[in-house]
Amino acid sequence: MKISDMNWMQVEAYLANDDRAIVPLGSTEQHAYLSLTVDCTLAERVAQEAAEPLGIPVFPTVNYGLTPYFTQYPGTISLKMSTYLSLVGDILDNLAHSGFKRILLVNGHGGNSPAHAFAQEWMQENPNVCVRFHNWWAAAKTMTKVREIDPVASHASWMENFPWTRLADITLPRTQKLMIDLERLRSLNPEQVKDYLGDGNFGGYYQLSDEDMLALWQVAVEETREMMETGWPAT
Repeated sequence: MKISDMNWMQVEAYLANDDRAIVPLGSTEQHAYLSLTVDCTLAERVAQEAAEPLGIPVFPTVNYGLTPYFTQYPGTISLKMSTYLSLVGDILDNLAHSGFKRILLVNGHGGNSPAHAFAQEWMQENPNVCVRFHNWWAAAKTMTKVREIDPVASHASWMENFPWTRLADITLPRTQKLMIDLERLRSLNPEQVKDYLGDGNFGGYYQLSDEDMLALWQVAVEETREMMETGWPAT
């Protein structure tokens, strides 16, 4: 359930029986022909669908992340590392203060990975709280399903093109873009990144069938729900 559908008294009642909370992490950045908020939309949706039958509250998505390499693409917003980690820290501090002791960060953007190390560091000072980090799209079962559908998949390619991330009246290329050299990409500044990537797709088809996408989504939701249900330390 969404925390926006609860009042504080309902949260207090929930905490009398459960101490889990979900925080989706997104990013506002270029995704070629798809929405700039793909990472926000997918992190939020997979978290909400996974949490719904469990009755775990899902907090609002952190819509901005770390994406300095895409800043030459208009509409991309990248926070400074210090700003981002401070924000994540403040969120964790307040969740812990409220009484949440098992917190799952459902991440939708690879550039946000420093939040994982930060959360582990944060737990050193908050040993009674467990924070776990879940890259939903890169989790084992989900990635296996991606490779089963088409192993050529990447940022802004078909694997992020769901009915709820594509834009109306936008015609996508029908070709399969060759995969870029990721090692080369990591050595480029933002202007060079834009020159190298062009439209922003890292490689792969731009769109596959909705049947394939919904099958992939089902695996992602189930795997994310499994993270919410299992693997927590004994209390």
